[in-house]
Amino acid sequence: MPRWSSFRHFLEEVNAALPAERQTLVTELLNERREFPWVEAHQATFVYNGMDADSVALNLDTINSDPPFAPMTRIPDTSLWHVTLPFASDDLLDYLLAINDPMTPLRGETNIVARVRKHWRIDPLNPLKIETPQTSVSVLRMPNARPFPDWAALRRVQRGKLTEHTIDSEQMGYTARKLTIYTPYGYDANKTYPLVVMLDGQWATGPLQMPQIADALIKHKHMQPAIMVMIQSGVDADRNREYISNDKHYEFLIRELLPYVQTRHKVGEVAILGVAVGAIAAAHAALINPDMFSALGLISPPLGKGQFQEELSYYYRRFSSADRLPKRIFQSVGRFEAPSRFFRPAQDLHKVLQTRRNTEYRYVETGSGHGLVGFRAVLPEALAWLLPGEAE
Repeated sequence: MPRWSSFRHFLEEVNAALPAERQTLVTELLNERREFPWVEAHQATFVYNGMDADSVALNLDTINSDPPFAPMTRIPDTSLWHVTLPFASDDLLDYLLAINDPMTPLRGETNIVARVRKHWRIDPLNPLKIETPQTSVSVLRMPNARPFPDWAALRRVQRGKLTEHTIDSEQMGYTARKLTIYTPYGYDANKTYPLVVMLDGQWATGPLQMPQIADALIKHKHMQPAIMVMIQSGVDADRNREYISNDKHYEFLIRELLPYVQTRHKVGEVAILGVAVGAIAAAHAALINPDMFSALGLISPPLGKGQFQEELSYYYRRFSSADRLPKRIFQSVGRFEAPSRFFRPAQDLHKVLQTRRNTEYRYVETGSGHGLVGFRAVLPEALAWLLPGEAE
């Protein structure tokens, strides 16, 4: 039976102990409890164990300060730093630890990349994380948050096949853009399958684990067996230009990408899905041609203030005035996303879409911010809604 029923209980004991005994108690705590944060009801305790630190802080986007840090306190005569914060029961948030950070405002930082590399790191005591070539983050999952498994590690799930391709585009003016095509387990080349077009394919096949999510959903009949094409986006400097209200991108989808897939596979109905500005590109295509794109997934699209706000704010009117919409629409937003750019405009769009007839519509608000953690957590619901299986 654990010696300490709560972190508060441990603190009371360690603070009452003689200075020479405190580090032994810390060692005992870390041997007894191998993983942190320590989640208790509506709060979580984060710790860092190390003699190398002069300061430690929790880096969490939901903290309303610059920098968004909650300083940790070191237990005297020990190597253990700690901070306890309240959270909602369904929060699913990414975070980092800032070790010996200068604690100066990020707004005036001249070299943020160097600062992040030098001082910010994942939580070594938390196995729950999401990794990309650019950065990795730790994940806090409160008791009622959406599941956040490593989908690639699930056993007894039959895996589909991934094939890598490159595509040239006369419409977009590029060559050798990478795309990945997924075919489900048991794929039969003589059968017709629905198609999912996923923009930002480099995320889909990487940290979002979209193929592995589809494997599990298809096995349990929450999603129809489908072909998925995941097309890489341009570099950050080009992504907004490519994706926001770009008729040439729509023409690329219709005249180049879909024919590329259709010459290799028998394709039926088509769903299109994106995250962030990728969701804007998906919406643009589906609003132009809801007959072709009969299902639409919108994960955290920017619809309000900020870059390109004039073009983005117009989507509210486009959805309101459209004669027809896709047959099925999935929309999600995180309640910790920027209010004026994401959260409030998403609620406004929700009010419009829930009144539209002839469209099966699902709206979800998650306990996450704007990032890959929230995107991955809601992706299973999006796929199951767009192409529901027999179990739905």
